[in-house]
Amino acid sequence: MHTLRDAFAARRARGQAALVAYLTAGFPDAEVSARALVAVAEAGADVIELGVPFSDPLADGPTIQAASFDALAAGMTLEGALALLRDFRRTHDTPVVVFSYLNPLLRFGLERFLEAAAAAGAQGLLVTDLPAGADPPIEQAIRRSPLDLVRLLAPTTPRRRIAEVVEGGEGFLYYISRTGVTGARDALREGLADEVRALREVVRLPIAVGFGISTPEQAAAVAGAADGVVVGSALVDALRREGPEGAGAFTAALRAAMDAAGVGPQGG
Repeated sequence: MHTLRDAFAARRARGQAALVAYLTAGFPDAEVSARALVAVAEAGADVIELGVPFSDPLADGPTIQAASFDALAAGMTLEGALALLRDFRRTHDTPVVVFSYLNPLLRFGLERFLEAAAAAGAQGLLVTDLPAGADPPIEQAIRRSPLDLVRLLAPTTPRRRIAEVVEGGEGFLYYISRTGVTGARDALREGLADEVRALREVVRLPIAVGFGISTPEQAAAVAGAADGVVVGSALVDALRREGPEGAGAFTAALRAAMDAAGVGPQGG
């Protein structure tokens, strides 16, 4: 089984950035969601973020909120998301990060979840509403598990706190490209590349940039500065419009544009 570090190292060896693809588990239903996981993996995603649908997704914009609500209405649960992952693991070894809010994990039972997620084939965990240092016992439990604890870092994070946020992080660092919630955007924020270069002075993990990356051209631009590119809302939109085949085609277009950019990541 490939690890998150394996995925980033393999792309770095080829002078390319890794593509991290987000999908909401169970959207629009379990059967289509299972096909979408396969489609994006086979189209070139190096890592998949499998989002656990939640009733109050505060960090997410309209697209992923709607996908979460549709998945919940179709009966998806945390246990169901892990079942999707188990099925995916029968045929594919693309690393998967479970992307969740804290409440579903606590309701399920944190230790039980960590064991179940590892057994299902997850490599990492990203908890969107667990700031670094907010709950040390929970963070320690995750770090004791086989799952990499993937940290989020915001552009508004004071420089003095960066080391604290990154402390204990594993796999890669998810750098949020802008303030606000998730969602497709027409343009990237100015200064993003400079911020990533500054982060390299204090961060040893691969840096993946997400939030608002919506087109192959934007993905290629970010790939020139970062070790990874995270695409979520635009991919979920493609799945809603065109099904798993459309999600796969969009993933392939992202991968092709990133590869054609010809500028490899500078660190990690």
